[in-house]
Amino acid sequence: MENGSEDGIVVVGSGGHAKVVIELLRAMGETVSHCIGGVNDAPHCLGVPVLAGDHHLALLRIKGFRRAIVAVGSNQARQRLADLVAQAGYELVNAISPRAMISPTATLGQGIAIMAGAILNADCRIEDLAIINTGASIDHDCVIRRAAHVAPQCALAGNVTVGEGSFLGVGCKVIPGIHIGDNTTIGAGGVVVRDLPGGVIAVGVPTRVIKTRSHQAYETVQARHAVETQQTAAPTNHRG
Repeated sequence: MENGSEDGIVVVGSGGHAKVVIELLRAMGETVSHCIGGVNDAPHCLGVPVLAGDHHLALLRIKGFRRAIVAVGSNQARQRLADLVAQAGYELVNAISPRAMISPTATLGQGIAIMAGAILNADCRIEDLAIINTGASIDHDCVIRRAAHVAPQCALAGNVTVGEGSFLGVGCKVIPGIHIGDNTTIGAGGVVVRDLPGGVIAVGVPTRVIKTRSHQAYETVQARHAVETQQTAAPTNHRG
C-alpha cells in the first residue's frame, strides 16, 4: 500500500488495464491504496496490494475509503462493477494522463480513463466509464457514450457518435458524422464510412458487418445490404 490514508483511491481490477490506470493516477499526484481482484490474481499490482473478492468494496468503505475507479477493459464488466461501486457509496474518479490534450470545451463524465497521447477536441463529450486509450484522437463534437472503449491509435473525425458499451479496436478510423450503435465491436484497423447499428461486429476496409448479436440488428443490416445490392445492379444511363 502506498500509504494508509483513507484518501487513497481503490482501483477495481488488477490486470493490465489496472496497471495503466494506476500509473495515470500516480502521474496525477494521487495515491492508490488497494486493488480489488480475483482469487487467482497476483497479491500485488505495481506494488499495490490486491484484495480478492468484490466484498472488499464494502469493507474498505466502512474503513473510510470513499473514492474508486473501475479499471477493467471489458465494457460489460466495467458497467457491472461500477454499479457495485456506486451501491457501496463510492465516488467514481477519473484517471487522466497529464500528457493527454483535452479541449477546455470538452465534457467529461465520471469513472473515465484517458491515456497518454490522447487528443480530445472542441465540444466533444466523453460519458461515464468510457476509455480513450493511448494516442486516440477524438475530434470536435464527437460523443463517446457510457462505457465505450476507443482503443489505441484510433482516429475519429468530427461529429461521430460511439454508442454505449461499444468497442473500437486498435487503429480504427471513422469518417465525419458517423453513428455507431450500442454494444457494437469494430475490429482492429477497420475504416467506418457508413453508420453501424447496435449489436453488431464489423471488420475491414471499409467495415462490413460479419456478425449480429440481436434480431433487430440483423434486420437492419439485411435491409441495408438489399439497398446496396439494388444500387449496384441498377442500369446506368450513358449519354453519347
